[in-house]
Amino acid sequence: MTTATPAAPPPPHPAPVGCDAAPVIEWLMREGRQSTDIPTVVDAFARRLAESGVPLARLSLGLRLLHPQIQFMSYYWRAHEPAVEVIERAHGTELSESYLTSPVYTITEQGVEAMRFPLERMAPPWEYPILEELKDQGITDYALMALHFSDRRRNMSSFATERPGGFSTADLALIDAVLPAFSAVLETLILRRLAATVLDTYVGHRTGSRILSGDIRRGTGADLRAVIWYCDLRGFTSLADRLPRDTLISLLNGYFEIMGGAVEARGGEIVKFIGDAMLAIFPLPDGAGPLEERQACRLALAAARDALARIDARNAERAAWGEPTLRCGIALHIGNVMYGNIGAPSRLDFTVIGPAVNLVSRIEGLCKRLDRTLLTSAEFAAACPDPLDAAGWHPVRGLKDPVEVFGLPAVLTAVAA
Repeated sequence: MTTATPAAPPPPHPAPVGCDAAPVIEWLMREGRQSTDIPTVVDAFARRLAESGVPLARLSLGLRLLHPQIQFMSYYWRAHEPAVEVIERAHGTELSESYLTSPVYTITEQGVEAMRFPLERMAPPWEYPILEELKDQGITDYALMALHFSDRRRNMSSFATERPGGFSTADLALIDAVLPAFSAVLETLILRRLAATVLDTYVGHRTGSRILSGDIRRGTGADLRAVIWYCDLRGFTSLADRLPRDTLISLLNGYFEIMGGAVEARGGEIVKFIGDAMLAIFPLPDGAGPLEERQACRLALAAARDALARIDARNAERAAWGEPTLRCGIALHIGNVMYGNIGAPSRLDFTVIGPAVNLVSRIEGLCKRLDRTLLTSAEFAAACPDPLDAAGWHPVRGLKDPVEVFGLPAVLTAVAA
């Protein structure tokens, strides 16, 4: 164990009463691994150590995640506080000065297995800034140990005490003995979170929950009534031909961030991205009546208005910088869809299909022809409590008869323009 210590040995401590790793390990393997979340198991683990005689005042964890926004999760248990503090560390944290000058970096990045700092016998200059902070808080001894996962990822755990004289050899031996079992439990919970994160990121929370519950067989699905959203970016082919790749990807991400953010903020779920188009739904509960349909339509229309307003604001910024502006069309419809698994035996897509989906995509195609940013079906207009103006009957590809469409009232259209 790497230790920053003066020459004098630490004062001896008797082994804590009941300082036996077996009960803690047995609890981790029987009950700890049944925990549903990391803060719960961290709190219970810290209290088990304290009950075993370890004079624990503070326990912290630094765990790496595979997540599109989060690099690390930090967990802090403190004996005098009622709840475990959880902090998300964004990507880029690993480049920050506070991380690079911390003992956590030494453990996770430089391969050191353990470090110990008997703070009550240490004085400036401090090797790490956090040591002075901990000593000012009354911490007398601070130990860090690596946590190893089966995929070879290195994570960090730290333990601190306020007891005069610090940890005893028996204290640290107990902690070291239970860490492999603790790591195994944490890895199980991280993998559960990873599965949920990946599914939420790539298929959406509603679909991800269904998949995790076991709804993964090809051909399975359910009939669902929903407001259906379909939007498409105008002129994308031209932009793709003349913009650098990174610029194009940034533009597309910004567009989807606006559209997807507006949908999700009002309870909708993104079903899929299709090139520069996005399909989303505002699902209705089973047995929903006219009131629920009115509310879903109102939420979807509010999301569309918000998205268009944000596109206008983004375009003003882009125009000021001489960058190409964004044009899009949004179509809304309400109807029945089949929501389930479609695809090849080894490659499935959890999606929505049916005539209602075909219709909303055809209506979106009319946006360009009619020079509209938003059009809805007659069914949506009839169910929506907000006013919409009739935009006529129009033929659409794939349908024998013309369809009637509606748009935003002229005054709202003028404001949006």
